[in-house]
Amino acid sequence: MKKISILTIALLLSCQGLIFAQSESIFNGKDLSGWTIYGTELWYVEDGLLVCESGPDKEYGYLGTDKEYKDFELTVEFKQGADGNSGVFFRSSIEGTKIAGWQAEVAPPGSNTGGIYESYGRGWLIKPDPELDKHLKFGDWNEMKVVVVGGKVETFLNGQLMITFEDEKIDKATGKIALQIHSGGGIKVQWRNLNIRVIE
Repeated sequence: MKKISILTIALLLSCQGLIFAQSESIFNGKDLSGWTIYGTELWYVEDGLLVCESGPDKEYGYLGTDKEYKDFELTVEFKQGADGNSGVFFRSSIEGTKIAGWQAEVAPPGSNTGGIYESYGRGWLIKPDPELDKHLKFGDWNEMKVVVVGGKVETFLNGQLMITFEDEKIDKATGKIALQIHSGGGIKVQWRNLNIRVIE
């Protein structure tokens, strides 16, 4: 069998209108370089892990990338402790603790992990089938993948497709990736292996 060169694969993808860059880490495991904290909740690095934790104000908090992204495949690993209500925002803009954009939900069992919520907009756009919630390993490490190309969004939890849908409003947007701490207090989530592959 003839080997297919990387150039040939790239040309095939180019013919389909998609070019996948190499995956790159957006968290260095040492500090919060490349990220900005929004709000008074706690974001810190401990033992190579990115940790978000409710602060004394018990309000919403965000950690946003300094870069903006349009089309991409993002993979993150998260481990929920306590309440564990968080999320991964994409194509978002942030002012103070007000965020405009879309969130791939990270939440306790029975609370639509992998669904898409539009903040300060239409609210829930799509929720996963409740039967798929069994793929969430609460209190253990989970992998979430979020793929956004044009107006199409797909989320995967531990390899399971959770949702897929298309939206004209998302298609027109670009912006930051951001992690969330939900309001209410008592929340702690650990993150690792945050990698993005830009799609052009």
